[in-house]
Amino acid sequence: MMPIRLLIAEDDRQIAEIQRRFTDRLIDVELCGIAHTLADARDLIDVLKPDLVLLDVYFPDGSGLDLLRELRAADCASDVILITAAKEVETLRSALRGGVFDYILKPLVFERLQDAIQNYRLHLDTLAGLHRVAQKEVDALLPRQPQEASAEVAPRLPKGIDGLTLDKIRDVVRHPGDWSAEAVGVRIGASRTTARRYLEYLASAGELTAEVSYGAVGRPERRYHWPTR
Repeated sequence: MMPIRLLIAEDDRQIAEIQRRFTDRLIDVELCGIAHTLADARDLIDVLKPDLVLLDVYFPDGSGLDLLRELRAADCASDVILITAAKEVETLRSALRGGVFDYILKPLVFERLQDAIQNYRLHLDTLAGLHRVAQKEVDALLPRQPQEASAEVAPRLPKGIDGLTLDKIRDVVRHPGDWSAEAVGVRIGASRTTARRYLEYLASAGELTAEVSYGAVGRPERRYHWPTR
């Protein structure tokens, strides 16, 4: 199995270093370069031709969304996962129009990146195994479903997310308070890592709000709560 050749494009050097360390922990992923400006990102993508780019939005010399549009206009083969602090809906719309594979909000959590890379590997493997395309293969590669689905059809969940466990976690975090992954894991009888994976899924789906809290020793920890509607 060929490794996924990955490029980090992030102007903040500390955040880029965190992403580099996360990348080192991933299986079958090869970091081929780090760019701190859009100009460097353009050059590295052109020369190194990575399979995947972890792309920020805000750079001193422009917007990552502009680079995304340039790559698509040039029919560049590199796929893009946007990793950004931008929470504006229009930014998300622009990213989706630009064909991003995934959209991850900062602060980046290792398990969320790991899930994204696993899904990307599955995507590549599925494409590699196709000889002719039928509708079911297309549906598998394009998982977004129409808003008005049949009530009898269960929504498609990503790999590693079980519907029953998801409902258990929803029941816990609906209670008032800021919940840690450890506390939720204790309540449902699961590990902290498992609980965090489900909590991050709910946060990415907009069902939960996630914030970073610093404990007494200064170690950052994600806290989750059910939004007041």
